Order: sequence, then structure tokens, then C-alpha cells
Amino acid sequence: MAKEIAGQIKLQVKGGAANPAPPIGPALGSKGINIMDFCKQFNAKTQDKAGKVLPVVITYYTDKSFDFIVKTPPVAIQLLEATKQKSGSAEPNRKKISEVTWDQVKAIATDKMPDLNCFTLESAMRMVAGTARSMGITVKGEFPANV
Repeated sequence: MAKEIAGQIKLQVKGGAANPAPPIGPALGSKGINIMDFCKQFNAKTQDKAGKVLPVVITYYTDKSFDFIVKTPPVAIQLLEATKQKSGSAEPNRKKISEVTWDQVKAIATDKMPDLNCFTLESAMRMVAGTARSMGITVKGEFPANV
């Protein structure tokens, strides 16, 4: 028989660095989930992505057990890594902080594709380019015709 789902928790945690300190401890402890068990499983699963911020969706059940899904890093963080910046522009419409190429946008869109709500690589690239624009990052060149 299937377990009855009690709820879901969404967190952003650095890969391989989960510990019982906030925000993980209070979020899981208030639901009665074993915090150390989650930390050990998460760290084991994300050792290869150490240091990257990873969204995780934890589904917990009425018997206090849980499952979790680790998603790909947010587009904004991938753009900051590609441009080697610390943060986005405070005034993205006036002050541009960096540039990316359409090839970099395509690489980020391909990586993030399973988590986006679009069906084609072209629309995923447009979403990534929109995020870049809202961060004060310009995309160099024309949109490639043959994606």
C-alpha cells in the first residue's frame, strides 16, 4: 500500500554541505523528520556538486519517512558563475555588469531543461536570456536561427 503524503518542503542547500543548522534543522524538525538522516543522504547524493546551491524538494509522509528530489542549480546562479560575478546589478535597466554569449545561454538552458516548464530548447534559451536581462547581464549577438 502507498504511503500517505503529509506535505512537501522546498529548500535551497549547498551541495555536500547539508547540516542541522538553520535553515534545514528548523524546517525538518518542525515536521518531525530525522534531520541527520536527511543530511547524510543529501550529502552522499550531492558530493559531485559540492559548493553549488541546489534546490531540493522533500516529500514527507505521515509515518515520518521522507523522499527528496535534487534539482539543477538556479539559472541566476549559473549565470553568475558564467560571468564570474558576485551578484546581479542593483539597477539592471541602467547598469550592465557583464555579457554572455548565446552559446553560454544554450549550455545553461540545456542543463536546466528538465526543471523548466518549456518544451523546446529555443524557449528555454529565451527564458535564460530573460533572467540574464533582469540581472543586468547583456546577451551578445543575435538569437541563433538554428537552435
